[in-house]
Amino acid sequence: MLQKLQNHINTNLSFLKEKKPLLAVSGGIDSMVLVHFCHQLELDFAVAHCNFQLRGTESDDDENFVKSQIENLSPRAQSRGKIPLFTQKFETATFANEQKLSIQVVARKLRYDWFYSLLANHNFDYILTAHHLDDSLETFLINFTRGSGLDGLTGIPEQNDKIVRPLLIFSRNEIETFAQENQIAWREDSSNSSDKYLRNKLRHDVIPILKELNPSLLSSFENTIKNLKQSQSLVDDASKMVYEKVASEEDHHTVFDLTKLLKYSNHQAYLFRWLASFGFADWNSISDILIAQSGKQVLSKTHILLKNRNTLLLFPRQQIADEAIFWIEKDQVEIKVPLNLSICNVSDISVQSTNVIFVDEEKLQFPLTLRKWNEGDVFYPLGMKGKKKLSKFFKDEKYSLLDKSNAWLLCSNDQIVWVIGKRQDERFKTTAATKNILQINYIK
Repeated sequence: MLQKLQNHINTNLSFLKEKKPLLAVSGGIDSMVLVHFCHQLELDFAVAHCNFQLRGTESDDDENFVKSQIENLSPRAQSRGKIPLFTQKFETATFANEQKLSIQVVARKLRYDWFYSLLANHNFDYILTAHHLDDSLETFLINFTRGSGLDGLTGIPEQNDKIVRPLLIFSRNEIETFAQENQIAWREDSSNSSDKYLRNKLRHDVIPILKELNPSLLSSFENTIKNLKQSQSLVDDASKMVYEKVASEEDHHTVFDLTKLLKYSNHQAYLFRWLASFGFADWNSISDILIAQSGKQVLSKTHILLKNRNTLLLFPRQQIADEAIFWIEKDQVEIKVPLNLSICNVSDISVQSTNVIFVDEEKLQFPLTLRKWNEGDVFYPLGMKGKKKLSKFFKDEKYSLLDKSNAWLLCSNDQIVWVIGKRQDERFKTTAATKNILQINYIK
């Protein structure tokens, strides 16, 4: 196995040579075999152990075991000196309760956040984990049972950013045999015998039946993964080609041309693939936005997807491009992006303020637009005779540079209707002859 791993690293993971990896070591058989391999291959590695404090004294015993094993190994590390060892205790259950998340999700986040902080603070190059082929099969089945696209059916990736999994070429049985033959000590995690978690149910109840039906299950699974990865490569190529035809990257946002996108029969699949990396997961809402009216939006934790006439605009939630133009269709009653507006017909004029205006609907030309100001913009301030340059208006109002950059204009056929939150335009005010009064509210 050692030679097989050496060949695998030389052929597929050569970037690990002369690097400083950080090994994620739980004390279980898989991670202890990984430590043994890295030691035998004379890699300049360090070890990180997480104590999630979920199994009482057993968790502390795991930590002490890892410490003793690494300390015993260090004197034999020859010229490399003592193997660096990092341990960290986490209040996992408390954190999970506070965040209302599952123990598994919280443990994963705590673990990898800490690993990445060690990489940054100690100049390690990669995080090595001891996932093996059976783990990849379990992940495949978990994703399959929950419903997954192609990405979820390609098993555990061998490399994901700075995380590398060099033992994926080995089965659990191979690792156990190697550990016994080489008298490698390890700790058994009692939670692995419980069927509380889906992964354990698959491991104990489902996979043994599949192996009984097909003794070459893991070999067949490896071939399936290779075929799926090739299919995934084809999908990636097609996705990239279509993206280049329908999407354009502006300074601060991405524009998807719906006229072009909708010509493709698989347009939803392309859009889903492009948006997945931005945290979008509500695919029903993504489908709906394609046929929704202008102004419809879908949110992820980090981004906004906005329907803007015949385009979709994608931009960070905290950042809206200065050059972006947002459209307001006739009969649209609510706008959420780039700021909150409400529009309704009223029978008479109530209190007018800087945040509420009343306009003659027949003087408007739809769709209206929302945009930032441009040099040379002029408008006719309500209550004044004649026009005024917007730059001069800002100066008179003592606008700071930040105030000017945050100012939005409501326009009709590119004529300013309202410097939003500040002054309405005289040309669109209501008169005695007004038949339809439109009230527009700016909600801060």
